[in-house]
Amino acid sequence: MKYITYLALFFSVVFYAQEDPVKQDSTALHYMYIEGDSVPVTSVELKEVLVLPNLKFKDRKARIRYIILRRKTLKVYPYAKLAAERLESLQERLDGLERKRDKKRYAKIIQRYIEDEFSAELKKLTKTEGQILVKLIHRQTGETTFNLIKELRSGWRAFWFNSTARLFDISLKKEFSPIDEEEDYLIEDILQRAFQNEQLERQEPAFEIDFYESLNKWSKVDSATNSKD
Repeated sequence: MKYITYLALFFSVVFYAQEDPVKQDSTALHYMYIEGDSVPVTSVELKEVLVLPNLKFKDRKARIRYIILRRKTLKVYPYAKLAAERLESLQERLDGLERKRDKKRYAKIIQRYIEDEFSAELKKLTKTEGQILVKLIHRQTGETTFNLIKELRSGWRAFWFNSTARLFDISLKKEFSPIDEEEDYLIEDILQRAFQNEQLERQEPAFEIDFYESLNKWSKVDSATNSKD
């Protein structure tokens, strides 16, 4: 009877282990060979973290400019992020449709949804906020706003939108390029600090951005300007 009890306990433990196994640590295990001996070592893949320099401004005007730009960037970034998510969702859904008619109909549904969802909010944006949004949409999607409208609607509608936007000094063809434009570099700096502080939810850009290269370039430009002054 005692052995039966032990067996029952044994099988109950085995069955429990099968139903609820202990999860193994996902840390990768590999071996280093030192003088003929293999030594197990673990490795953990860490995400790259940007080490951001302390903010320095050449004068009060530059500081105010950065503060205003930060406020506007934090305001419009969520729209650009959501636009990228909607575009990705649209593309996945379109790829799953075979008939051209179904693709066209679904694209119109998404277009109306985006327009209805954002139209009221986008009308509240200032000129500079609108231009920042255009740049960030390019950062998050890899496409200019002009091209997105052209692909989703028509070339004529894209031309009309761009012509109307130009009346307010906004170009829908504007790209995001921190290495070429100082304002874009400042926007990228603002984003990276907001990601690290968890003010904004991080979404990787659609193309590679070398932050340090931009930092080095514009730091040298500022230094040269200060030396002339």
